[in-house]
Amino acid sequence: MKFIQSLQNPQVKHWKKLSTKKERGKTFTYLLEGFHPVEEALKEKVVLEIILEEGVTMPDSWDIEGLPVTTVAHEISKALANTETSQGIFAVCRMKKQPSKIIGKRFLLIDAVQDPGNIGTMIRTADAAGFDAVILGKGSAEAYSPKVLRAAQGSHLHVDLLKGDLNMWIEKLKEADVPVYGTALDNGVSYREVDPGDSFAILVGNEGSGVNPDLLAKTEQNLYIPIFGKSESLNVAVAAGILMYDFAMRD
Repeated sequence: MKFIQSLQNPQVKHWKKLSTKKERGKTFTYLLEGFHPVEEALKEKVVLEIILEEGVTMPDSWDIEGLPVTTVAHEISKALANTETSQGIFAVCRMKKQPSKIIGKRFLLIDAVQDPGNIGTMIRTADAAGFDAVILGKGSAEAYSPKVLRAAQGSHLHVDLLKGDLNMWIEKLKEADVPVYGTALDNGVSYREVDPGDSFAILVGNEGSGVNPDLLAKTEQNLYIPIFGKSESLNVAVAAGILMYDFAMRD
């Protein structure tokens, strides 16, 4: 097993670069941190390399046959970590290829949500609610950024992650006979008043300004979640979770 103790090592510099969007986009790889996310990545066979802090051991049940494993000094582990209390395990993973067409029945569309914690939480909830894909529109936090991955806790491996112009994706959904439900107070109805059926897409928007009006004009129906207290609105990840679970449990 290879051991690295210098922060100036070229391989360490490459790993650190994976914290940048530019390097991830160039190599189509990303750095995953933590035992549970790495274990999920191993199951999906997207791991290219494992990095362990000195003194940290992997479970005997993990299938790592053929994978390079590098042990590193604590200082390197600390430099790679995106958490305050790192578990000292990382994996370099390849990104899944983005499908060019609609596959599945349940979709979450995200318009310009900038907070990576919200994006990661919605990916994790979409996975838990049995959704097939999360589609990230322009202005949204990148799916493979460290903070998104930390919040998603491996769920980014279980759903398709698509990106691009939501106008295009809405048209593709319509062509596939998948109704798109927006989220807005104006011209909206309570989410309990619609019957989404088995196949549907939910569109949520920016934390401050909501969904782009041009996108809302293309939906089947716009929905709102009633507020019973004095809060003006719900966090976008919470609202998305309510809608995804309610729609998924209507069968």
